[in-house]
Amino acid sequence: MSNPETNPSEVLCETQHGVGVQLLTPREVPLGGPRAMNVRRTLPQRSRSLIGGWCFVDHYGPETTRMHVPPHPHTGLQTVSWLFAGDIEHRDSVGNHAAVRPGELNLMTAGRGISHSEVSPAEPTLLHGAQLWIALPNTHRDTAPSFENYVPTPLDYQGATVSVFIGELAGVTSPARVFSPLLGAQLDLPAGTSITLAVNAGFEHGVLVDAGDVTIADVATPADHLAYLSPGLAELTITAATDARLLLLGGEPLGEAIVMWWNFIGRGHDEIVRFREQWQADVIERGNPSGRFGTVVNFDGQPLPAPELPTIRLKPRD
Repeated sequence: MSNPETNPSEVLCETQHGVGVQLLTPREVPLGGPRAMNVRRTLPQRSRSLIGGWCFVDHYGPETTRMHVPPHPHTGLQTVSWLFAGDIEHRDSVGNHAAVRPGELNLMTAGRGISHSEVSPAEPTLLHGAQLWIALPNTHRDTAPSFENYVPTPLDYQGATVSVFIGELAGVTSPARVFSPLLGAQLDLPAGTSITLAVNAGFEHGVLVDAGDVTIADVATPADHLAYLSPGLAELTITAATDARLLLLGGEPLGEAIVMWWNFIGRGHDEIVRFREQWQADVIERGNPSGRFGTVVNFDGQPLPAPELPTIRLKPRD
């Protein structure tokens, strides 16, 4: 699931320095209108916009509904689709057609530009998962678009189950290709379990609580919240009073300012304007398959027009 908001904000995202544990409270965001799915967004927000290269965290379900996101564009990022329950069909302009299933990583690299659609089965079904974005560093943001699927093998670790889908944790390394040092893993803790993980002290980390009564680094973290932990942490202790499911994200601080608007990531307002103009001209108006974003074939319907740009101009800062 991407970001089909009809009135998205233009967001300046910078590496922010902090100390200790910071709890990020989710905000409800309706996608596509009053009947569409609501998501709980914990990143970006004013107090924290990046965790390493992770720049966008939407958490949704469990909800019996149908996802129907028409073809839409992306630039300068990777999307991570991670399901706990449900089934989504992915199609993109590079020619990939894949099923998104629980416990499987679907990693799409937009690079210089891609378009894709996400559709669940015709009948409403239970959907539950997270949609995550990774900002590509400046040196790689114009890379060729691509798509890959990876099914991690769950690891039994100190009584918990660990599934590493990006990076390295607990001696397990994912082969998924990313462009900056990152970590992504699902942690399932039975009630009464406490685990201590060795983590990269150069990373900042975020722990999204999907379910459960948990304490993260001695801080009680409610469900749907994201606990941010600043760099310098070599060990992370998580304790679950009840059955719990978490997503652990981490990464080396990006050290770059980005501008994120709708489904684009760029480095300045003018670049975002250009991306929008190219999408509207090549795809919405002319259906040009050789443009920056290509076309999604065999999709029954029209691509998603871009919203109007805000009237206020934002400039990234160092």
